[in-house]
Amino acid sequence: MNAAIDPTANSEIAAVMLPLGRDAVAAAAELALASTAAKNRALAAIAAALRARQAELLAANARDMDAARAKGLSGAMLDRLALDEKRVEAMARGVEDIAALEDPIGTTSAHWTRPNGLDISRVRVPLGVVGIIYESRPNVTCDAGTLCLKSGNAAILRGGSESVHSSRAIHACLVDGLRAAGLPAAAIQLVPTTDRAAVGFMLSSMTDFIDVVVPRGGKSLVARVQAEARVPVIGHLEGVCHVYVDRDADLAMARSIVKNAKLRRTGICGSAETLLVDRAGAATLLAPVVRELLDAGCEVRGDAEVQKIDTRVKAATEQDWYTEYLDAIIAARVVDGVDAAIEHIAKYGSAHTDSIVTANAATAQRFLDRVDSAIVLHNASTQFADGGEFGMGAEIGISTDRFHARGPVGVEQLTSYKYVVRGTGQIRPG
Repeated sequence: MNAAIDPTANSEIAAVMLPLGRDAVAAAAELALASTAAKNRALAAIAAALRARQAELLAANARDMDAARAKGLSGAMLDRLALDEKRVEAMARGVEDIAALEDPIGTTSAHWTRPNGLDISRVRVPLGVVGIIYESRPNVTCDAGTLCLKSGNAAILRGGSESVHSSRAIHACLVDGLRAAGLPAAAIQLVPTTDRAAVGFMLSSMTDFIDVVVPRGGKSLVARVQAEARVPVIGHLEGVCHVYVDRDADLAMARSIVKNAKLRRTGICGSAETLLVDRAGAATLLAPVVRELLDAGCEVRGDAEVQKIDTRVKAATEQDWYTEYLDAIIAARVVDGVDAAIEHIAKYGSAHTDSIVTANAATAQRFLDRVDSAIVLHNASTQFADGGEFGMGAEIGISTDRFHARGPVGVEQLTSYKYVVRGTGQIRPG
């Protein structure tokens, strides 16, 4: 019998998950009222614990990496999973950056007085309990947990089986920090089982506890969450990101940006998957940019014009324009100017992140105005699609939704608001 529908299995999963939900609700009520100072003390203690326990984190990650290699995970997946001293320090600094952010909870975003004397304020409040379901990146355990903490939300984290040892080691640091600040340890909980049925249970059977779900991972995970969740979802299906090199682009800048956008880290959702080059500038721009990629070890799949540049270019298919490779592969084509680039992105893109390289301010503005993506850039790499790079400390993910949160989901995006109305005895006339 499939574990997802086996009543015995569901009973076992319920025994694990329901206490997490009850504890999270209680912790959320306490955390919503916690002072900024208390939250920041916890964050400082978490950063200190990450540094103090670095050897433990790396040893746990080595176990995950060994298991992942034995399973034959791709190079991109291994890169997502890997921790080293630099990445542990980056996690610790990210926590400190979150601590330095302004606390959104209790801030007033609007205030007015009605003619009848009613005083009305719109005040930021936490979402409540946030469920985060993610795959192999162990740093998400830290980013998601600490962002929820700063924004006054309790978190239930369900990481992937590939990163189980790393996530548990990181979670221990989060709990250390909470306890050091006198905050409930249940404010950040890690689902203790790798059973896939736990995901289904979170999505369908915890509506009394979880207020919103954030998936972070591949297309199949996000699609499943969006299809099965019975609470609101903040997420995106995939990052089919584009770089358009305009006729007025500086060649050296174009080469640098395209190479970085594709190859800095190929396994992240902000990695460029399609290169578009303006036909009017192709004579001087196309060959150098494409060869820069080829010489760096990137596979290029191009249209007929791109294939003429170099014998190493493979023929692109229609499916390539829709594909998020998350690997050292890019699709490339020549287009008839900025409007054709915008049209291509509208048809094939995923409304994630798209960039234009040009020295023409008017052309750039046309692109920025008309490309309907969560993030649009001018003369910058798509790899900047990251909450940390936006000064948000970290992010839970990049949302391509058009409601509530769009773009990097950071502290402010993990809040809602309520209206506070103060009167002096007013009653509504009949």
